[in-house]
Amino acid sequence: MKVTIGKGKSGGYSVYVAKKDLEATIVERDREALWGAVVLLDNGWRLELPIMPAETSLPVTVEARKLGD
Repeated sequence: MKVTIGKGKSGGYSVYVAKKDLEATIVERDREALWGAVVLLDNGWRLELPIMPAETSLPVTVEARKLGD
């Protein structure tokens, strides 16, 4: 699914899913780097983000994979 990753107001990362009109905050990730990580959103969704260069500028739209509940 296509998601837009950006910097949140509190300094963390936010995710916007246009097809669901959903905006959520990343509350946890399974590794230090954002790219290539599995992230947990504040609504309970888990997304696997693609591997990208660490210096990728934000906001950016990427293809993420939603993992099972």
